[in-house]
Amino acid sequence: MINLLMKTFREAIRGTYPQVGDEFLEIVQSTSDKFGHYQCNSAMKMAKLLQLSPRVVAGEIVKHVKADWISKLEIAGPGFINITLDNKFIAGAVGKVERREGGQKVVIDFSSPNTAKEMHVGHLRSTIIGDSLARLFEFLGHDVLRLNHVGDWGTAFGMLIAYIKEVEPGVLVGEKKTDLTHLVQWYRESKQRFDNDADFKRSSQLEVVALQGGDKASLQAWQIICEISRRAYQEIYDLLDVKIEERGESFYNSQLPDLVKDLEKKGLIQVSDGAKCLFLEGFKNREGEPLPLMVQKSDGGYNYDTTDLAAIRYRIEVDKGDRLIYVTDAGQATHFAMIFQAAEKAGYLDPKRVQVDHVPFGLVLGADGKKFRTRSGDTERLMDLLETAIDEAKRILQEKVPELPQDEQNDLAKALGIGAIKYADLSCNRTGDYVFSYDRMLRFEGNTAAFLMYAYVRVEGIKRKVQADMEVVRREAKIVLEHPSEVALGLHVAQFQEALEQVARDLLPNRLTDYLYGLAEKFNAFFRDCRVEGSEQQNSRLLLCEAVAGTLKQGLSILGVKAVERM
Repeated sequence: MINLLMKTFREAIRGTYPQVGDEFLEIVQSTSDKFGHYQCNSAMKMAKLLQLSPRVVAGEIVKHVKADWISKLEIAGPGFINITLDNKFIAGAVGKVERREGGQKVVIDFSSPNTAKEMHVGHLRSTIIGDSLARLFEFLGHDVLRLNHVGDWGTAFGMLIAYIKEVEPGVLVGEKKTDLTHLVQWYRESKQRFDNDADFKRSSQLEVVALQGGDKASLQAWQIICEISRRAYQEIYDLLDVKIEERGESFYNSQLPDLVKDLEKKGLIQVSDGAKCLFLEGFKNREGEPLPLMVQKSDGGYNYDTTDLAAIRYRIEVDKGDRLIYVTDAGQATHFAMIFQAAEKAGYLDPKRVQVDHVPFGLVLGADGKKFRTRSGDTERLMDLLETAIDEAKRILQEKVPELPQDEQNDLAKALGIGAIKYADLSCNRTGDYVFSYDRMLRFEGNTAAFLMYAYVRVEGIKRKVQADMEVVRREAKIVLEHPSEVALGLHVAQFQEALEQVARDLLPNRLTDYLYGLAEKFNAFFRDCRVEGSEQQNSRLLLCEAVAGTLKQGLSILGVKAVERM
């Protein structure tokens, strides 16, 4: 609806003041029903340029608005134009969402754990936020490439291969099975040896050279390590219902020499202490000295700067991405700002054609306000975190609905536990930190997954109670909005598209959680004020309930939260 209002008021402003540009056009949702449904604030922005009173400007704009679907235009305060939409128009817009045919190619880089290390709570945020954005763009009709840029290359693998060859050689020839827990332990022990044993350090470095040189035995060992990690990560992705395509650092390895040559040919490389670097405008270290983007180390090796530059080039030139989104912790903001500027300088990125976004997020904190850890002080394993949430949800369900059959209880506990973790994360502004609390996220009141799941169940319950044939209702009835609570609910349902487009613009999923929470609250007010079963408006209100249920279910699905049929 806001797009139609923008078009209508743009035409009115052009008809009144043709000398004024579109940058003065501002339509926003009203903050209160008593001030109408939307507000045009353009008059106050235009008044200074036109050297007229804002109320005079507003009055002239109102005269030129041609829209029979607007029931009232009212000038308020210094020049606000309050807009009230016609109830029939709102009713006609309920449940309608436009999806683009042949939209953009959107490449989303998220999750990205390091091979041979456990996924932890930090990966939770990247995975949940990235998956939610991918679901949103897919729903809006875009072609989405979901990429898992795993850390699967570099010095760490030389250490690990050298250690396993010495301590557990049977693993590398398939005689002995192992899992990620062992790999993590071996990695820690190999790191300790690497730091304290000169001979082991030398053999590790030789393994890195062999691996990068394509040695068959080294590559086989590396593949075994990657596969063990991949299986463990897939368990988590399956539990979270996340689909993602692995394309790790190793994918770009063969492209790195050519990348450096290309940067040299373009005159962008400066040698600093034997390393090949790019020095970009506006980036300095803590001492105020220029901060280099190193693309080749003094020993000839490459690093994640090189890999990320090769990745952005590939995503633009080969994947043909129109929008590239990187979901990582806020600590990497400078790194990606440098990568984006370097890609632009090298001619790989044309900002007029390709949009790039770094989507930073804050930390997950414990109850003590410090970085979330286990009681022993270790980083929390993500799998442990998820399983505990499911167990906590099951305990709550056993208290609330002990008569529920075991299988149903297990399914519901999984949906509620995983949904609660996802929703708690996404309902916070991602740029800030948040305190992790099972108790708070599993509550049945407030802005939580459980509250919204319950709202969905309640709406569906009304439809079941009436026992109407919804096919007949859809065919023979239409939505009529009369009661103020009915109008407010219908308007909110009709604004679903606006909420989605706002998230697509600013990449803040909490805009959607806020919308859904508002929808549940407006439904509760409607349920309190407007009888459905047996009323004269039964069929109209059933259709409105169906639209609410569909919107809640779709909104939760975009967040990666499963709506349940019973609570």
